[in-house]
Order: sequence, then C-alpha cells, then structure tokens
Amino acid sequence: MAYDTELAGRVRAALSDEEDVREVTMFGGLAFMVREQMVACVSGGGGALLVRVSRDRDAEYLGVPGARRAEMGTGRSMGEGWITVDEEALSDDGDLRFWIDAVLAYNAETTR
Repeated sequence: MAYDTELAGRVRAALSDEEDVREVTMFGGLAFMVREQMVACVSGGGGALLVRVSRDRDAEYLGVPGARRAEMGTGRSMGEGWITVDEEALSDDGDLRFWIDAVLAYNAETTR
C-alpha cells in the first residue's frame, strides 16, 4: 500500500530547517531520518504517522487525541516511545508541528 504523499510533503517541509535529513523506505512507508535516527514514518497502511518520542513522555503523548501505541503487526506493541498518530489528528499544521517538535526533541536528546 502506498504512503500518503501529501502528508510526506508536509513532514518534509516541517523538517526543512534541520541538517542531515534523509528519507528511507521503511516499515512499508516513507521514513524520515534526522542525524541517522528515524524520527517519523508516513505509513503505508494503518495509521498515518509513526513517531519516535521520549519514553519519559510516552504516557503524556498517548493522551493526545488521535495517538495510540504503535504496533508492528496486530497485537505486537512496538513499546514505549513508539506512537502512531491517526490521519484525522494531523489535518491542521499546528497538530503536525506538535508531533514534529516532539520527535525533534527526542532526537536532540539521543544524538548529542
């Protein structure tokens, strides 16, 4: 299943000020890498955006409307720090920016 090219373009634009960004086919979608670590993946099926966030803030992020624990196959949780954000929860640029800021904060913590 193809990923959402419009959402991929929005993520690309949101990351345009970052250095060392590259795109990789991964998880059946298009992943965005910053400093060689995946920060987000536009899904090829089921959910719209897979994000990698701080485990310390995992419960907080799961409380955001449209966010749920990411799964690698039905019933196989990816664990803390891996969240899928539904497409409907990303319709506003401010909502997407919230998640981009979250993934970049985690990326900055882990790539110092």
